[in-house]
Order: sequence, then structure tokens, then C-alpha cells
Amino acid sequence: MSTITKIQSYHRDVKHLRVAAYCRVSTDNIEQLESLENQRIHYQEYISNHSDWQLAKVYYDEGISGTQLTKRDALKELLADCHNHRIDLVVTKSISRLSRNTTDCLQIVRELQQLNIPIIFEKEHINTGAMTSELFLSILSSIAQDESHSTAGNLRWAIRQRFASGQFRVSSAPYGYSIEDGNLVINRTEARIVREIFQ
Repeated sequence: MSTITKIQSYHRDVKHLRVAAYCRVSTDNIEQLESLENQRIHYQEYISNHSDWQLAKVYYDEGISGTQLTKRDALKELLADCHNHRIDLVVTKSISRLSRNTTDCLQIVRELQQLNIPIIFEKEHINTGAMTSELFLSILSSIAQDESHSTAGNLRWAIRQRFASGQFRVSSAPYGYSIEDGNLVINRTEARIVREIFQ
């Protein structure tokens, strides 16, 4: 009669990468906030679909320009968590979501490379952990910066044109007014309160 010997299976501990996602929208209008929510949902699913990844956190800045780092609290928190060894990998939609300033973008990438934390830019298919040169990243970052300047210039021109034609469409109407067909119209309910304030 044959005997069966049970061999103990070998289980090695698989280290899960602690992955953080960074999202940003530059304005706080409804469409942008919906985009931000879609980005958050996307990254929760995207990270959970990788068996060796573990969601660390989704960091997001809303209504903040990508040209300045000073007001981006979520990005600062992300970088602090990287320095405190809470994150192994960062994913973001595109270079322009991380920064629309070439110098800042390269500074962040270099800072995280010093910590052995790569960034995956999904749209551009760039993984900074596999980069052999910063040249391509520099070029794409410069394009994102130029696009930001162009967009800002176009927006300023459009606002001047609306004002010149007598239309008011910047964001929302000042308190006491409503916007109808691009024109300011007195909001009777709010106007009463404004009058009381100035009496």
C-alpha cells in the first residue's frame, strides 16, 4: 500500500504596495466637481484591481490652480506622507493634474525619486520608476504649462469680451442679483436684504 506524504505549502508574504492617488480640479464649478468625484472613484477601482496594490489614500485638491504649489494642501499632505514612509507609489491622471509648472513638476518627481517612490502618469503612460531620462517628462510638463498660460489668456479675453458686450458671466452673480440670458437682473428677495444692510 502506498503512503501519501503531505508537503506543507510554502506561503511567502507578498508585500503590497501602498498606493496613493492624487487628483485635482482647478475650479469648483459643478462639472469640475463631478470630474473630481469621477477621478476619486476611478482611482479607488484602479488601485483595487491590482492584487499587489493596497489603497493608501486618495488625495485631492479642488478649485486650486495647478500652477502654484503653495495653496495645494492635499499635495503637501501627500508629499509629507511620502516622507513619512506611508506610501510606496503615486498614481495620477496626468502631468497637468500634478503640476502645470515645469519646475515644480520636476522638483516633485525628483523629491519622490530620492525616496524611491515612483509616480505613474496615466494619460502619458509614464512611470517615473522606469524612466532613464527626464527629457520626455520635461517636454510634456512644458506643454502642460504652456497650455495653462494659453487657457488663462483665452479666459481673460472671453471675460473682457462679455463685459464689453454688457454680459455678466464670470461665475455666479453677486448677492442681490441673478443672471438671466447673460445679464444681471435684480433678485427681489435678496435685494431687500441688501437694502437693509445699507440703511
